[in-house]
Amino acid sequence: MNFASDNWAGVTEQVSRGLAEAAGGLDAAYGNDTLTRSVSERFNDLFEREVAVFFAATGSAANSLALSTFMKPSGIVVCHRDSHINTDECGAPEFLTNGAKLLPFGGHEGRLDAASVTRTLETYGPNNLRGGRAVAVSITQMTEVGTVYRADEIAAIGAAARAAGVGLHMDGARFANALVSLNCSPADITWRAGVDVLSFGGTKNGCWCAEAVVFFDPARAEDFDFYRARSGHRFSKARFVAAQFDAYLADGHWLDTARRANVMARRLADGIERASQARLAWPIDGNEVFAVFTRDRAERMKAAGAMFYEWPAGHDSLERPLQPGEAVHRLVTSFVTTEADVDGFLAVVDEG
Repeated sequence: MNFASDNWAGVTEQVSRGLAEAAGGLDAAYGNDTLTRSVSERFNDLFEREVAVFFAATGSAANSLALSTFMKPSGIVVCHRDSHINTDECGAPEFLTNGAKLLPFGGHEGRLDAASVTRTLETYGPNNLRGGRAVAVSITQMTEVGTVYRADEIAAIGAAARAAGVGLHMDGARFANALVSLNCSPADITWRAGVDVLSFGGTKNGCWCAEAVVFFDPARAEDFDFYRARSGHRFSKARFVAAQFDAYLADGHWLDTARRANVMARRLADGIERASQARLAWPIDGNEVFAVFTRDRAERMKAAGAMFYEWPAGHDSLERPLQPGEAVHRLVTSFVTTEADVDGFLAVVDEG
């Protein structure tokens, strides 16, 4: 009954085989190998246009380096208060952008809204010598409370960014889960909606260590290799990341793993909705379930073998305020989650 994080899940058999097949022989280093070139072409097909793709070791590196391409002196990145770049990356976005200021603010169910973004961008315009100037907006797909941005919501934020002359970045650590939930094409929720650069995550969804920065205008990526090399994130044996993505994207495997995780999350959420001692905190759009129950009950459930974490963020958008002793808890499913895991958890939710 491990719902601690999808980061705890291992690697799929397909990705493991891909790594093993790439392990032998010789090929060019630093991304000049045959497999890396082939995978780059696959990303073109995936997004229905020519893109520029660069591998990174972690999602934090992908986010921070992507944002660095927008940076100007006194630059500001607009983001949600609960976004990963603001709460979980230990200053990496500020450090790797050479001093960008993150400007976080709230938004219902973990999402920024276009009207608030527009007002913020107007305040921090190109001539604001006191407060600084906005250079980018960053959104998270899925959000840190498990909800997703619909294509029209992204497009509205994209239009606001374009009107202000700033870039739009998407943190797609759980991009596959969002895509399965929305049942649309990758292009529909990225460049067609105004996204300039995507941090494309594979690690949470069945890869060992595979993240990518995807530029939808290759011209914008002109200097990116310098940013990446300077930060120490240029892989010498890039073919091993390419091998993961090659297997991950083949035959829709990445969507199958995300779909499995989402189905298990839905099963879990449905059970919590029926429980008398727990309730859902927010709608369930992907593979993260946020539930409200008491801390005492959480300890009893952990004693019964359940693993999950209390979640401190997003409480201002709860439909029902927390009562004394209650807390929000995050439960994350993955491609290795089983029906038995979910049903075992649900069996102890109302115990005691």
